[in-house]
Amino acid sequence: MTTIKDSVHDHIEVEGAAEALLDTPEMQRLRHIKQLGTVQLVYPSANHTRFEHSLGVYHLAARALSHLGIEGDAAAHVEAAALLHDVGHGPYSHNIEDVTHRHTGKYHDDVAELVARGTVGETLEAEGLDPERVAALVEGDGEFGQLVSGELDVDRMDYLVRDAHHTGVPYGTIDHERLIRELTFVDGELVLAEGNVQTAESLLLARALMNPTVYQHHVARISKAMLRRASERLLEEPDIDAEELRRMDDPDLLVALRLTDSTKGFAERLATRDLYKRAVWAELPNVPDSVIDAEHDALAAFERDIADAADVSPESVILDVPSRPSMTESSSRVMVNGEIRQLERESPLVQALRTAQEQQWRLGVYAPREETERVGRAAADVLGLDVGGALVAEVRSGLNATLDEFE
Repeated sequence: MTTIKDSVHDHIEVEGAAEALLDTPEMQRLRHIKQLGTVQLVYPSANHTRFEHSLGVYHLAARALSHLGIEGDAAAHVEAAALLHDVGHGPYSHNIEDVTHRHTGKYHDDVAELVARGTVGETLEAEGLDPERVAALVEGDGEFGQLVSGELDVDRMDYLVRDAHHTGVPYGTIDHERLIRELTFVDGELVLAEGNVQTAESLLLARALMNPTVYQHHVARISKAMLRRASERLLEEPDIDAEELRRMDDPDLLVALRLTDSTKGFAERLATRDLYKRAVWAELPNVPDSVIDAEHDALAAFERDIADAADVSPESVILDVPSRPSMTESSSRVMVNGEIRQLERESPLVQALRTAQEQQWRLGVYAPREETERVGRAAADVLGLDVGGALVAEVRSGLNATLDEFE
């Protein structure tokens, strides 16, 4: 057994196959991938990594399995999946995942190849575990896969608390110990036991508050968009492909960007926090559906048209269109009066939080500081935005702070 001191969970005891997996190159690579990517440019202490998060998820999975009375082979496979659930992440975590997915068709939880070969596969087999079964659990398959990837998974429980701890914001604080104690399986579904609607709401509320404050902070979004643009340019070079890119860590990618003529400008800006500024920050009702639902190629064409209309270089325009607001946690399942119900049926908070999420949604157009006015006006015309005289609409003050502001 190995005991590791953790900043969130205190001491984590790692044993069995999980202990053997710790020192594999695939796991150690996660030490060099920041959990929150470019959020560090907003919250300087957000330097935690995918490695420590993976340890936290393993720890919570082990506690949940113990509470549920799951032991032996089944528990060992779930614990291995919990530890390995992020082993497929590319550099800067989710920041460039859309870029690599367009080229490979794979997201970070597509880990079948990683766990079936190399040191991880050899270690799993040496410990008597089936790599294919572990990979399936990472993807959330089967009854026990819900613990690793689902609405009530231990991944979410760890990253909310860990991200709040390292950014210093109070919004991600949840009672993960109670959440784990109240988990149960009913007819193969992972649910919260009777009397836990408020427990489920706490998870929903924490995520809803962390989203605009941390994950979708405008500086984090701008830097993410710049990193994404730089990575797209890097993949246009003949010496690198998407599979190689998604196996890099953070320093690998930054060095590659610095050493490539077409991307070194972005690398320098990111390294020195000389970021683009908001030329447009438009609310959901002011953006045409044709823009919100546009595919990557259409968005790239919009960028070129905006650059032409503003008479600036194409590199000076980045269009950032988030997905439509969604709330996965609202489908969390709780027992109410002896039957399984989705949280959205039982919680008056869900609709309020959905309204807040829609109000917080913003389309962004970013450009170098000296070009924001020209680019903003051109973007409003090209995209057909109904922004009136305000190209940059701020999120209402206090919206993230108190529930009465959600109305």
